[in-house]
Amino acid sequence: MSPNEYATKASAYLHTLCAVKPNRRTGSPGNRQATEFFARAIAAFGYELDATPFDTLDHIDEGAVLTIGAADFEVLTSPYSLGTDVTAELIVVSTVEELEEAECAGQVLLMHGPICAEQLMPKNFVFYNPEHHQQLIALLESKRPAAIITATERSPDQVGALNPFPLIVDGDFNIPNVHCRDSVGRELAQSQGELCHLEIRAERLPAKASNVIATLNGGAERKIVLTAHIDAYEDTPGASDNASGTVVLLLAAEMLAEYRDEHALEIVAFNGEDHYSAGGQMDYLRRYGEQLPSIFLAVNIDDVGYKKGRAAYSFYECPEPVQQQAVQTFSGYPGLCPGDPWYNGDHMIFVMSQVPAIAFTAELMPELMKTVTHTAADTPDLIDPRKLVEVAAALNALVRAL
Repeated sequence: MSPNEYATKASAYLHTLCAVKPNRRTGSPGNRQATEFFARAIAAFGYELDATPFDTLDHIDEGAVLTIGAADFEVLTSPYSLGTDVTAELIVVSTVEELEEAECAGQVLLMHGPICAEQLMPKNFVFYNPEHHQQLIALLESKRPAAIITATERSPDQVGALNPFPLIVDGDFNIPNVHCRDSVGRELAQSQGELCHLEIRAERLPAKASNVIATLNGGAERKIVLTAHIDAYEDTPGASDNASGTVVLLLAAEMLAEYRDEHALEIVAFNGEDHYSAGGQMDYLRRYGEQLPSIFLAVNIDDVGYKKGRAAYSFYECPEPVQQQAVQTFSGYPGLCPGDPWYNGDHMIFVMSQVPAIAFTAELMPELMKTVTHTAADTPDLIDPRKLVEVAAALNALVRAL
């Protein structure tokens, strides 16, 4: 197949993944549509499939309303929040020290200012969970407010371009919560001690999801693993993050369909990188963790194909011969360049077990993070399908060279 034919196919894949309804958030009907589409497409190339379901949580949000006196304030339901309908006194804090002193049991707690500087990791997240995040979550639970309002503003240090960003994204945190812009928070703070009415129309739904794990030459002693996450942050089409990487997997799978060398080839569409529980990654470690020592190399693809700039690759725990071979191979592809390491992608589940890994992302990832990531602006028009073909072709060449 010619590069132009692959580019046409890449565009069709991209639009299909971004068009599922409501979106690709893990556990949603659209997410299941996406994984079923991926499984059908890759099975046609002769791969053996494992799409075993795992338990997860979907979330339905029909909006939130906050009223104080005759005034309404714009608030957004935080992802995975429980619903509520409460009228109570507004208690305001801006620091951890103020929260420690606050009497807010049964009241509505407004957090703004320094205490809302960075998004909190989910309470049961195992890969990265700073102690001060755990302590703040535990303190909030001990204070037992009836509901929480967090006032935030977009920060260059936060993942994604959301403004405001939700301070709490956690289906295991059982205090209903909403978020609002910092300017709204400052206005709300003037109503400390007044009665407020907060209604959150949201519901958690037990659901099923699955990774799609496709294997060629499965009897080999060692394997090469190519990964990308197929899920997307809720309410975003997720073209760059990460339909783009998922499309590269499908293109590479077709290019490698006749591969029968000394390694097994495992292609994994992870399901849960943008979900608070990382359910797909945890399921993979539960069911495939014993095989980690047999992985010769893992390659993760996330946020590639941006119409501006190139695709950047970085190395983790790679032996010198593997790194040299990769650099030599990638030098034949002008749309690829070396990049800085980054540590918040699916390659890290391999790196933490000392598995050699390579990660691909956009050279201009900081720009995407500030303007697009996790928002409705992450649409297919941002992606150049020819760049996806080039990354897939480079991976095809690397797997064969190794």
